[in-house]
Amino acid sequence: MDIRRTVIYLGLAISSYFIFITWNDDYGQKTRIDAPIQAETPAIPDVPSVADVTADAEHPQLEAPQISSTGSAPTPSGELIRIRTDVLQVTINPRGGEVTEVLLPEFPASIETKDIPFVLLENNQRRTYVAQSGLIGRDGIDTNGGALFSAEKNDYTLTEGDDELVVVLSTETDKGIVEKVFTFHRGNYLIDMQYRIHNNSSEPWEGVFYAQLKRDASPDPSAGSGMGMQAYLGAALTTKENRYEKITFDDLEDEVYKNPQEGGWAAMLQHYFLSAWVPSQDATHTYNGRFVKGNYIFGFYDQAMVVAPGTVGETGASLYVGPKDQDSLEQIAPHLELTVDYGWLWWIAQPLFFLLTFFHSIVGNWGVAIILLTLCVKILFFYPSAVSYRSMANMRKVGPKMQQIKEQYGDNREKLGQEMMALYKKEKINPLGGCLPMLIQMPVFISLYWVLMESVELRQAPFALWITDMSVMDPYFILPLLMGASMFVQMRLNPTPPDPMQARVMQFMPVMMTVFFLWFPAGLVLYWVVNNLLSIAQQYVITKQIENS
Repeated sequence: MDIRRTVIYLGLAISSYFIFITWNDDYGQKTRIDAPIQAETPAIPDVPSVADVTADAEHPQLEAPQISSTGSAPTPSGELIRIRTDVLQVTINPRGGEVTEVLLPEFPASIETKDIPFVLLENNQRRTYVAQSGLIGRDGIDTNGGALFSAEKNDYTLTEGDDELVVVLSTETDKGIVEKVFTFHRGNYLIDMQYRIHNNSSEPWEGVFYAQLKRDASPDPSAGSGMGMQAYLGAALTTKENRYEKITFDDLEDEVYKNPQEGGWAAMLQHYFLSAWVPSQDATHTYNGRFVKGNYIFGFYDQAMVVAPGTVGETGASLYVGPKDQDSLEQIAPHLELTVDYGWLWWIAQPLFFLLTFFHSIVGNWGVAIILLTLCVKILFFYPSAVSYRSMANMRKVGPKMQQIKEQYGDNREKLGQEMMALYKKEKINPLGGCLPMLIQMPVFISLYWVLMESVELRQAPFALWITDMSVMDPYFILPLLMGASMFVQMRLNPTPPDPMQARVMQFMPVMMTVFFLWFPAGLVLYWVVNNLLSIAQQYVITKQIENS
């Protein structure tokens, strides 16, 4: 058996693995065809007085007559209602009270346009991504379409010194007034939304509250370009069986999703940002999703509520529209912080993230923090790396003997393998030891990739000189070229394979890896460059010690 050939094949297999996961369908977006979904109609549980929700409607529809509006309320202007806080710029459509636009002033759209905020939600010809909520059922105001609300004014601003801003929308029906109240908080991306149903009639008011997120199949505007694994774009929720469950767009096209759960949340995720409806954690909600007229809809609806005559009933939920900040999300609802998706190696990625943020709190630069993190990882794996480098140095030392065996038994592969294994045993050499550093680094490498991909803290984070954003590729490819050069130096320290073909393959590896790294985030390439430099220093010292012994 040719051990060196096995080592080369193993290295190529690892590279092929990266190429495979790069183009994995789980992270890519397919071209989608608008088509109505054919699926079983989801029903509201334990509410015999209301009918089923239909699957082919944009809003949940209950087959019951709607209470008509009266003309006694002030005539709504129909103009969009705009709200500005220190961290949010929100637009609400008075038709249904939908949140149709959310801008994030704290997050510029790009480094070149720092005065233009990132757009999370919008509803225009370019993209549809909105947050909807309403009341349906026997007395619901949104049963046959969104109700038309009125507000005291069309522009609201959180003034200096105030901690919250309350925006009240209202509409009047035959049974009384329904208010839709939005409460905004300073420095917070969580919006509280509450319905207040004033039943001024002599009959009970009955309706069902729902909240949902609607998005089309447009690409993720915050996703990076080029090669590499892509952040998840789709719906997600938490369940008793699975703390973090993804419901992909393909899933919603295949069938209607329906799952009653106590508490929980319903979210739409994209790179670095998310929107999520968070209902009461003490009640049961039916989470549902569907594909309607080219749009993916995901949210929940509650059981029917009854408001007695002459009383006021309240229902609602909170809407989060902002960055994937783990600390903030953890405080909002259980497991919501898991939307910062580090993949199946989260158990490695999470400690790396906390260590990275710890270093950043000290040095104030994410690039320097990555260097310090690399040093810690190198120290952690110092001993196994030393064992590997000693093995390679010993193989380099006995290279002439290996060449003699190759020349003597070159025509007898079985005898050649036996003699090679005897030499390894005599010299106490592990022929696979050279693979150890790469193998033990791969989980860390993949985990750090997802940390850099998913952590909004590193978005547009500068390092030094030409590196102005650690989360995207090096614009001048300097770091990948340095990585390739350092890998070439490492190859020179390794023993030369006796097979000329294997030797040429190994010489080509730095070039192949350089090309592969061209489109990787600069922070990840920086980690690999620093790791290579530290490895070169360690390997050089050990090699000299073995050669001089």
